[in-house]
Amino acid sequence: MIEYVSVKVGFPGGRKVSARVGEHVVFTDQPRSKGGRGEAPSPYSLFLASISTCIGYYALAFCLSRDMPTEGLAVEGVFRSENGTLVGAEFRIRPPHGFPEKYRDALLRSVDRCSVKRSILARPDVRIQLEPAVEEVSYFA
Repeated sequence: MIEYVSVKVGFPGGRKVSARVGEHVVFTDQPRSKGGRGEAPSPYSLFLASISTCIGYYALAFCLSRDMPTEGLAVEGVFRSENGTLVGAEFRIRPPHGFPEKYRDALLRSVDRCSVKRSILARPDVRIQLEPAVEEVSYFA
């Protein structure tokens, strides 16, 4: 089933860019070294956080679905980038205290379902087009 999601982008000032996704607004900024004020993650950092939190969500959901305590559960992503492009990532999951070893492979299969990871691996077709300029300015987010 194909689902369409619209993300509307706004420009609240400086090097900040915002995105309205459904009822939520996410803000980004550039680091000071790139002319921003560093008041929010950069879009690239937000991308890295997105895959990390997705993997974290699946690890958490796995434990919760089995009524396991989640204390001590941790996920860390280590990313390799070249010229601002992700070329590799490794995630380390520390299971919660008392995690049964028999669930090790099942937990790994569960986090492998992360939709952000699957989206990257699917190599989606991304197209960008330029629309005609309009007189009125619209702030989306």
